[in-house]
Amino acid sequence: MKIFAIGMNYALHNKEMHGTLLKTEEPVIFLKADSSLLKDRKPFFIPDHMGRIEYEAEVVVRICKLGKTVSERFAPRYYDAVTVGIDFTARELQRKLMAQGRPWDLAKGFDGAACIGEWIPKEKFLDVQRLHFHLDINGETVQEGCTSDMLYRIDEIIAYISQFYTLKTGDILFTGTPAGVGPVQIDDHLEGYLEERKVLEVRCK
Repeated sequence: MKIFAIGMNYALHNKEMHGTLLKTEEPVIFLKADSSLLKDRKPFFIPDHMGRIEYEAEVVVRICKLGKTVSERFAPRYYDAVTVGIDFTARELQRKLMAQGRPWDLAKGFDGAACIGEWIPKEKFLDVQRLHFHLDINGETVQEGCTSDMLYRIDEIIAYISQFYTLKTGDILFTGTPAGVGPVQIDDHLEGYLEERKVLEVRCK
């Protein structure tokens, strides 16, 4: 199983992080280790040696078919379910690595850093590119977005990734986070919603 993720896919998030509404020339793709997967409402243990850990709520899709060099028009055949996930990020470490011109896998792919909720068949929704989602912490909404605001649509991302990696059943794709990221603390209760349906719940320890 591979865990793909895309960075800088919402303009307002790019502005809050980089001071620009920039759309990158190509999708920014990175991978997380399989040991970073966190599901079934298991707690997220905040690593105490990595500095500030931030949440990044995202829509996540599940790959359901083997594919290579998939054309964009056929991309919908290659995923069958969606959910909300949290791309936990060691922000201080990420910035340090970026400043040094080094890969920032350590800041994104550590254990538990890819939290996902309950899968919902995509047929339950009229259009996956018009999905509203939000993240609550301790009962208050801290981040919200809509997939219509993506700079690169899901089908575009899948077509792009498949030029480099063979897609396999069970692979997971984090599609990017909107503006509003922030830190998590011990005892925080995180809840992710997809079109007002709670699909994700995790407690920080």
